[in-house]
Formats: sequence, C-alpha cells, structure tokens
Amino acid sequence: MSGLHKYDYIVFFIYFIIVSSYGFWIYYKKKTASADSKDYFLAEGSLTWWAIGASLIASNISAEQMIGMSGSGFKLGLAISAYEWMASATLIIVAVFFMPVYLKNKIFTMPQFLSQRYNEKVAMIMAVFWLMLYIVVNLMSILYLGALAISGISGLDLTACILALAIFAIFITLGGMKVIGYTDVIQVFFLILGGLVATYLALNLISGGEGIIKGFGVLRTGASEHFHLIFKKDNPNYMDLPGLSVLIGGMWIANLSYWGCNQYITQRALGASLPVARAGLLFAAFLKMLMPVIVVIPGIAVYYIVKENVGGIKAGDLLTASGVEDPNKAYPALLGLLPIGLKGLSFAALTAAIVASLAGKANSIATIFTLDIYKKAFNPGAGERTMVNVGKITVVVSMLMAVVLSLIVGDALMGEGKQGFQYIQEYTGFVSPGIFAMFILGFFWKKTTSNAALFATIGGFIVSVLLKFLPGWVDLSGLHEYGWAIANSTGVFEIPFMDRMLIVFAVCILGMYLISIYEGKKGVVTNGLEIDAKMFRVSTSFAVGALIIFAMIVALYSAFW
Repeated sequence: MSGLHKYDYIVFFIYFIIVSSYGFWIYYKKKTASADSKDYFLAEGSLTWWAIGASLIASNISAEQMIGMSGSGFKLGLAISAYEWMASATLIIVAVFFMPVYLKNKIFTMPQFLSQRYNEKVAMIMAVFWLMLYIVVNLMSILYLGALAISGISGLDLTACILALAIFAIFITLGGMKVIGYTDVIQVFFLILGGLVATYLALNLISGGEGIIKGFGVLRTGASEHFHLIFKKDNPNYMDLPGLSVLIGGMWIANLSYWGCNQYITQRALGASLPVARAGLLFAAFLKMLMPVIVVIPGIAVYYIVKENVGGIKAGDLLTASGVEDPNKAYPALLGLLPIGLKGLSFAALTAAIVASLAGKANSIATIFTLDIYKKAFNPGAGERTMVNVGKITVVVSMLMAVVLSLIVGDALMGEGKQGFQYIQEYTGFVSPGIFAMFILGFFWKKTTSNAALFATIGGFIVSVLLKFLPGWVDLSGLHEYGWAIANSTGVFEIPFMDRMLIVFAVCILGMYLISIYEGKKGVVTNGLEIDAKMFRVSTSFAVGALIIFAMIVALYSAFW
C-alpha cells in the first residue's frame, strides 16, 4: 500500500494549523479571569447545542469506529450498525430521563452522583473503576487502533504514530472542555467529509465508475450475506451479535450505560441548561444515524472488492505479517486508493476522529481524578487553580500510561486479525451491567441502599468474569438447544457477551432489590434525589425530532431484517 505524498502531508498540516489556531482563539476568547475548575472541566454554560452534539460524536467516533467498526463491517456486515442506530434511540432516552435528573441535582461527575445518592465509599470505588476502564480499555485501544490505521496509511512507524497522536491529543486537552467542545465541531466536519469521500470511492469503484447508486445496488446484491441486521443462530458471527439481543437484550444495557452513565459522554452536556443539553443530544442522535454510511458501508465494500477481485485492493493487503486476515486493515486499505490530496484529507479526518476521542477521554479522566479522588481523598482544601493544574498533570500522566500500554499489550489484545471494536465492547461489558443497575435504581427507586449499589459494582463484575470463564470449567453444550450457549470458532460452547450482560444485569437488579428490602426492614435510611414528573416533559420540536429518528430506525430494520 502506498504511503502519503508530500501534498497529502500539506493538506494534513493545513488541518492541524486550522484546528490549533481555532483552539487557541477559543481558549483566549473564552478564558475567564480566574481559573475555575468547573469551567475548565465542563465548559460550564458556554457550549451551544450544536457544539455539544458535535463534541459527543467527535468523542465517540474514533479509531474504534472508523477502523474497528469498518473492520466489523468487513467481517460481520451491516448488523454491526445496530450499535449506531440503537445509540440514536438511547440518546433520546438519556435526554428525556437521565439529563433532567443530573441537571436538577447539579451533578457534575458520575462519582458525585453516586456520592450524593449513595455514599462516599460507593463513589470512590466507582471512581477508581472508571479510571482503570478509561485508561486500560478505552484510551489505550483508541490510541493503538488509531496509530495502527495511520501507520498503515502513511507508512510511518507504529511507535512514532502512537507518540504523535498522544502529543497532539495532550495539546488539545490542556485547553479544557471549551477548547475540546468547539474544536470538535471542526473535527466532526472533517470526519464526516472524509468518511463520505471513502464511501463514494468504494461504491464508485464497485460500479465501475457509474456512480454510487449503482454501486450500492451491486454491493447489496453481490454481498447480500452482509446485509442482515439480525443474525440467526446458524450464522458464524452470532457470538458477536446474538439475534434479537441487539433489539431487546444486552445491546440496551451497553448503550444506556455508555451514553447515560458515562462521564466521558455526559460531561459535554452537564454544564448546559436542560433545553440546550437536550437539543445537543438530539443533534447527536441524528448524526449517529449517518455513521454506518461512513464507517460500515466502506467495510462491506472492501469485503466485496476482495471477494469479487474488483481491483485496487487484494486479499493480501489485509494480511498481518503472520498471514492472518486482519479486518482492521479494511478501512486503511480503502483510503490507500484515494488520489493525492484527497488521501491527505481523509488522513486528516481519521486523525481528527482519533484526537477528538483521545482528548475527550483524557479530559474525563482528569475530571474524575481531580474532583472525585484528589480533592476528596488527598487535598480537601484544594483551590480552583490547584485543581486545574492537577487536572492538566493527570491528562499528561494518563496519556503516558496509555502509550506504554499500547506498546506493551496493544498487539496482543487487538492485533492478529482481532476486531478492535468488539474487544472494546466485550471488556467494557464486564462493568456496564452493574453500573447501569445502580444508576437506574438510584434514579427511580428511593429504597435502593448503598450496600445494594456496592453489590452491583463488585458483584456484577465478579459474575461477569465467572460467566466469561465458565466454559473452561463447565460444559455448556446442554444450554445450546435453549439458545443460551453458542459454539465459538474453536467449537467450545460460550454465552455471547451481549447475553452475558443481560444475565449479569438481571442478577444485579435482583440482588439490589433483595438487599434494599432487607436493609429497609432494618431501618436503613437512603439518600434521595430531587425528581418530579415535570422534569421529563419535552418540547414539541424535540418530540417531533425524536419521532423522526424512531421512524427511521423502524424503517431500516424493516428493510434489512
């Protein structure tokens, strides 16, 4: 695969200069006289609805989508789009039911919510959980997969790409949430533009130069096996997307935990008013509906191009050094076909997605560590300037840790043909059910106790681990006829991770209910939240937008069932 031409680098550096200059301008234009921690971490009151929506997407769509999800599109097909389209529905639910609770109770971090609703012990345990998850799974995977893609496109050394991405992300993150939020608008523009260019190129190549409409028709016919949204049990990829679980099972837990109980995501809206926050989330929901067009269709197109030997991309382009087919190479291989200049633009778009996601994640890590660990456990009297400085140091330290992890274990966890996107989903799923259980009962059931929340946090994680490694201890073939166990690629019967999340969530809810009832009879008093029915009312314009999105989801599943 050819590297970048000097003109591609010129296009890329123009992008770098534009983003950096705009970031500096935002930083100095909106800089307050005093260094305020809430302003630095949350950009309190200064992000518009379109900045919130764009920042949500820029932080969410990174290497795991552009590279990992395109790779899953190559291997699994359109079904992987369920993560995107179900996320659109989830964003609406979060806007209606979650965001009013956070804003009414002046919640600025997720551990703060747990402290206010339960106690400091629950909050501190989860703060440490989140930091480990964000650094070890999310930050490291975004950095590694992003560097892998950039290395594949440019021909640059992988280590050099990891270091360059980390430095660029630190540069953006140190400006605070205002700089991240507003520069993300530019990042999203480049991201969508670059993705559309790649999609156009792929479909036009498939049609023999006769346009994208014909190209999509040829792709739909020639790769029909890749155009099913719901897998049957005999599908070899059922383990990754187990049938109706994407509509009525574990997918909801994964999405609601990610979009509604995740500092990394909700942080964009926590400093805004409720109408602005809701409008931003609705805008993000519309953008999510578009994502499969720019991240999944290219992966399916590469699958067709290789299968039918259309030209431009050969099967050998997707092999690792040891000869293993690597789905993560599908998107970089496609970008390698772009002409000079456009390749630089797409290279900039990919870098934009990676850097925006790294910056958002690093800022959330700094927010949780500074406000929920450092200030509470180490320096309760810390002033505003001290907390901002601690946050900046945390950004640098967390990024260095991610760099080290990427270099040491990145290839072992996400190399050699593994699907990076699925790696992130599965390992995040070890904590998602317990987190969602403690949040949802904490919101809407006043009797939920702190010990019940601790059970969900620790017990949910333990049950997840047990179910993951259960096939090594117990023969699960007897569960196969009931649909609870599926043979993996080695013939061992496992419970699909999405179904594991549903089982763990049910265990957490049941355990929390029993513990709370027992403690309630002993007279344990719980902390409540300010909630009233009026909080959940929405404007007519929001309701119309939400109905349009739900109608689009129903239409898509009807067309590609």
